[in-house]
Amino acid sequence: MPLFLNEQEVLGLLEPRAAVEAVEGSFLRMAAGSIELAPRRRLKLQDGRLADMAATDLQLGYACVKCYAGFAAGAAFLVALFAVDRPELVALIEADHLGRLRTGAASAVAAKYLARDGATSLGVIGCGTQAETQVTCIRAAVPSIERVVAYCRTDHNLRAFCERVSAQPAESNREAAEQDIVVTITTSRDPVLRGEWLQPGSLVCAAGANNPASRELDNVVLDRAAFVCCDWKEQAKIESADLIEPIQHRVLDWLEVHELHEVVSGELPGRQSPDDIVVFKSNGIAAWDVAIAAATVDRARERGVGLEL
Repeated sequence: MPLFLNEQEVLGLLEPRAAVEAVEGSFLRMAAGSIELAPRRRLKLQDGRLADMAATDLQLGYACVKCYAGFAAGAAFLVALFAVDRPELVALIEADHLGRLRTGAASAVAAKYLARDGATSLGVIGCGTQAETQVTCIRAAVPSIERVVAYCRTDHNLRAFCERVSAQPAESNREAAEQDIVVTITTSRDPVLRGEWLQPGSLVCAAGANNPASRELDNVVLDRAAFVCCDWKEQAKIESADLIEPIQHRVLDWLEVHELHEVVSGELPGRQSPDDIVVFKSNGIAAWDVAIAAATVDRARERGVGLEL
């Protein structure tokens, strides 16, 4: 019988380190060719959007469809997890927290493989619901991080976020950008990170904007980058203005954009110098949803959590 997990049940099941391990495994299986993906689709709702995305992971033994209805007031997320070798619905999972966790875990995998050795500081631009898991997962993957500096435009939100994650509030987004690892996790339509602010050797994880009308990075970020990668080029070509517009302006070429699984598997070196500026553009792919959902279901069954339908 399928297992149903609600948001409250999901919250305590998977700690950041386990989430990073699950998503790292999905990158390895992606490199091995056992994962097939379908890009995100978005349909109009009344003042909102209905989105869906899907993946099969033959090596892991699961497939999933993730769908969500998003509005200005918030969103509702659901993952349906299936077996790949039989007609079985394994689980239905309310997936707001899981979505934040897998996105943070993907940035953490990028930081593990692409940050310079001994990185000690993390800058975060954006303090919304997605930002907290960026910090917790990157801390789990890069234990040398000693200092987190955060910035967002609303002072009250900034102070509350910094208290929750033990970060220092920045006076400006430039201050957050001057760290060893820089995460942008906003819904901004205009760049919040300028390339001139970056220090030599920094890693940029652009994990917020994922539609053609929104950008977090200016062209100088891409111009200065020695290595640029994304989660999946096919989806990036559809929804990543942070890459699409620089390519249209000939700052970058798609041939220069790699996929993170190539680095995780050892096919590409990624960073080649401690002074290289490196960019990971994260749009979010369903391969991570399969991995994180499977790990969550395993943990739930171990602990007897959830409702058998």
